[in-house]
Amino acid sequence: MNQRRQKKFSRRLFGAIQGGDAAAVKTLLRAGVDPERADGEGTTPLYAASVNGEATIVRLLLSAGASPDTESGGIGAEGTPLCAAACWGHTETVRELLAHGADPNVREDHGTGWSPLDWAANGPHPETAALLTAAGATTCNRPT
Repeated sequence: MNQRRQKKFSRRLFGAIQGGDAAAVKTLLRAGVDPERADGEGTTPLYAASVNGEATIVRLLLSAGASPDTESGGIGAEGTPLCAAACWGHTETVRELLAHGADPNVREDHGTGWSPLDWAANGPHPETAALLTAAGATTCNRPT
């Protein structure tokens, strides 16, 4: 797929994610859209779906090859998909990310920030925190 078309389809992908349109996301992925291509600000599709709690879309992106631990760099959308989902207590999204290999102990900010468990506990989102703990997340230990 040429660069211009990839960019156009990538914009459509982000629109579908924001609208919670799993069918459109599936169609775009089948058409060859890169599931890891960040938008102009650096936000990744998986981060956008995770922060919005779109578990079905998260599953589609992961199945299409999105890496579960890739850190997003968008303005106001920095961090890992797992931290984004945990922050808002999106338990089903956290479950999908973990099922596809997300590391429950990867901290944001290139290893210097909060962990998913820190975010879930701070929420407070006890169900999400329990899921992360069951998946091997260590106790909350926020960096100073």
